Amino acid sequence: MPGMSEKNRDGLDARARETVRFWAVDQVKEAGAHPEQLALSLGLERKTIYKWLRADREGGREALLATRAPGAKSKLTGEQKRWVGTVVTECDPQSLGFANALWTRAMVQELIYSEFGIEVSLPTVGKILHELGLSPQRPLWRAYEADAGEVEKWKTERFPKIRDEAEAAGQVVYFADEAGVRSDYHAGTTWAPKGKTPVVRSTGARYRLNMLSAVCLDGTLRFEITQENVNAEIFIDFCKKVLADTKREAGKGVVMIVDGHGSHMAGEVNKWIASTGGEFVMHRLPGYSPQLNPDEWVWKHIKHDQIGRRSVKSKDQFLNLPKQALEDLAEQPQVIQGFFKDPDLAYITA
Repeated sequence: MPGMSEKNRDGLDARARETVRFWAVDQVKEAGAHPEQLALSLGLERKTIYKWLRADREGGREALLATRAPGAKSKLTGEQKRWVGTVVTECDPQSLGFANALWTRAMVQELIYSEFGIEVSLPTVGKILHELGLSPQRPLWRAYEADAGEVEKWKTERFPKIRDEAEAAGQVVYFADEAGVRSDYHAGTTWAPKGKTPVVRSTGARYRLNMLSAVCLDGTLRFEITQENVNAEIFIDFCKKVLADTKREAGKGVVMIVDGHGSHMAGEVNKWIASTGGEFVMHRLPGYSPQLNPDEWVWKHIKHDQIGRRSVKSKDQFLNLPKQALEDLAEQPQVIQGFFKDPDLAYITA
């Protein structure tokens, strides 16, 4: 059956069509939905979503507003709307007495009434937020224990010094990290009929692996996989392999940057490092600051983009998944180099 045009869809008034336009554009821009598949799910003609995307690109959110006869004047002034935008983008809702840390339309509705004594509907709140250029997005979570001063010092003082000293000594700088993965870890979405939750069959058994990896700016990836918990002995063995491979391939020593994992802090690790005569040096990142480590992107790629989207049927299959995924990634240095383009990692190439 041919898709209906936007104009003759039954049951949608101007405001509803406007909401659909905003939502559809956000699905494509923010969630990666395919325009034609989205049009199909909404019962629209294939060209409709492309028309909305073009309008948004050329005229912004205002170009998606429904055209209608002049109605009641907005209850909020431009200055009041800008105040709402500032609060939503810069304030933690919990600091204002809300229970949740994520803004919702209902919370913004309450905020407007509390500040201005003006009652607005939830659709109006959504419209105001869209007018301000805001859209629902998944936030990045950061540990509140992180010391902002230490993070800034690491970016502007400590790391530049480490980088310069490594270059002078002819050493390669690696960023390393560990991660565990289980057979019941799942990620990603799939297409299914509206209102019918899709089912993917997978084993109910639980298997677990631990992985260690290290990356450097040229896209090199070193990794190790173990079924044991990562302790000082396993970490030292991994470091020895990284050092041996780097010396063999580049004729250089290693500077490894890690977090505060217990295996990195052990006395045995420090003794082994001292025994290398300066060929292996280790530095620790500021506490609670994983965003400073590009190796975190390795685990996002391996766990979320690869393993989490697979249907595990057996232990042998699960044991092979991380190895295959890491081997594939190691052969794509351009992908690893892309990890370093994260804005939080700009300090590495500054």
